[in-house]
Amino acid sequence: MLSISAGAAARPMLYDAVALNIGVNCQWQSLCMSKQRAAMKRALSYVEKRRPPHWRVQLCNRNARRAGYRVDWVGYDHCIRNAALKPPARTQKRSR
Repeated sequence: MLSISAGAAARPMLYDAVALNIGVNCQWQSLCMSKQRAAMKRALSYVEKRRPPHWRVQLCNRNARRAGYRVDWVGYDHCIRNAALKPPARTQKRSR
């Protein structure tokens, strides 16, 4: 009997967007990839448990984005837990 993880391991990396993203960001260096995966798990667990405000999640997504849709998970994990972050100032719309 095969476990679920055995089937997932046989799946080509091309179809695993998260692993592909981390691999490209880390230039396929195993130490960097393991740090990114651990940070991703910590950050997602934190967001699930604490439910931070929407503005904080958006701000950290923008800050952690490297290029396009690639995400630096270590940076995101540090950002989402940063208690010193303040909500962005609201800009007033100018009337014409």
